[in-house]
Amino acid sequence: MDKLYDVVIVGTGAAGLYAAINFPSDVSVLLISKRELPLSNSSLAQGGVACVLDTVRDAYKLHISDTLIAGKYKNTLAAVEKLVKEGPADVLRIQQLGVDFDLNPDGTMKKTLEAGHSRNRIVHHKDSTGKAIVDGLIAAVRELPNVDIIENALLYSIHKTLNGFYLSVLRDGAPLYFGCNYCIFATGGIGRVYKYTTNSAIATGDGIAFAHMLGAKIRNLSRVQFHPTAFAADKDRERFLISEAVRGEGAVLLNCKGERFAFDYDKRGELAPRDVVSNAIAREAIKTGSEDFYLDITHKPADFVRERFPMIYARCLEEGVDITKDRIPVFPCQHYLMGGIDVDLNSRTSIDGLYAAGECSHTGVHGANRLASNSLLEALVFSRTAAEDITRMLKKYGRRPLGLEPAHRPITGREIPHGFRSRIREILQDAYFVLPKPEKYEESYREIEEIIKQLFSENFAISSDFVEAKSIAVTASIILEEVREGNT
Repeated sequence: MDKLYDVVIVGTGAAGLYAAINFPSDVSVLLISKRELPLSNSSLAQGGVACVLDTVRDAYKLHISDTLIAGKYKNTLAAVEKLVKEGPADVLRIQQLGVDFDLNPDGTMKKTLEAGHSRNRIVHHKDSTGKAIVDGLIAAVRELPNVDIIENALLYSIHKTLNGFYLSVLRDGAPLYFGCNYCIFATGGIGRVYKYTTNSAIATGDGIAFAHMLGAKIRNLSRVQFHPTAFAADKDRERFLISEAVRGEGAVLLNCKGERFAFDYDKRGELAPRDVVSNAIAREAIKTGSEDFYLDITHKPADFVRERFPMIYARCLEEGVDITKDRIPVFPCQHYLMGGIDVDLNSRTSIDGLYAAGECSHTGVHGANRLASNSLLEALVFSRTAAEDITRMLKKYGRRPLGLEPAHRPITGREIPHGFRSRIREILQDAYFVLPKPEKYEESYREIEEIIKQLFSENFAISSDFVEAKSIAVTASIILEEVREGNT
């Protein structure tokens, strides 16, 4: 055993970092980062954070209503109320910690409009809000003497004991072993289960797969959000996002003929929720026989566009598209997960001592479809909640002996053959995309189960390829099992 901690947090996006910040100084914490600290889905978030900071022009009940409408009323109301009412204080807290939000001349935060919102309530840092938040939280965490951080560390095994957990981590080709009374999974999303995604390379559903293997309840994993406006590159799995805020600032969607069409499918047009717009694009593609679609903001002043969306402007320019003059090619791709490791209002999973926060968790906040810019708010509110609940448990029960350390599996073995992950992605992309194909569910599920048998029965060496292949296979299996049984 390399070291024992009160709490181990797996994942270092907004949820993992903010959880660490919310522990008192006498609680020992280990943060495990799969890659470098700044690399996470949180840091890719562009639009901003939705919160009611002005109760004169806005109201909690309106934010709650917008969230329920977007979620098709399949949300957990108590979780939505917690998110909306507690979230503003967390946003103000991270501003105090150094997160640089865009400000009005009077010092208040600028607020923009995004699809599905009835008021301007999205606070932001230009078009790179997630990066600003993650950078600010990293700086704050590095100042904490009770928090250790290990980067480029891959969790490959977790074992439940009577009073906690033993975790096995691969770093620089060597195993490390840690123990803790409490563990928080903040491992992010599942984007790499799909062929095309806006998610970073590390989003392989690891926390969800490990929680499932521990016996934790996984809920609504088939509620996958496809963002309607990812840059339509054809060479990369990871596609950069053209933020919701671009449409919020007046960009319009055009089909292959240069015609606006969104209002043909929904009275809210381009500002309908993401699933509605993605569905409209998919149906328009069938109607026109073309997957060529564009986002057009060229009618706005060029200086405004460059100032408001500097990162998007620069990224598109790298692809040969000047968004002040040219239409932006877009098409839907996998973006976010509404389901995950099921948690209660204290962020507790069904496994004693295990908590989950951020995109890997299922709080019930998002229902069937996430409202734009609620994700970063959810990460903040429910990771703080996890830290507060664990702190209460530590005060009540103290530090408890973990029990006998398990035998550790050797990390050596046969190298995993290439092709497992690519095949899983092809299966999900084909069977369960914007317009699902129910006739393919059964065959797809059986093929994924065969892949799982191979991965779990053979003695493969512990590597990132092996661990991530298992994670995406388990995740894909759960998704397909849900949809084939109609549990969506």
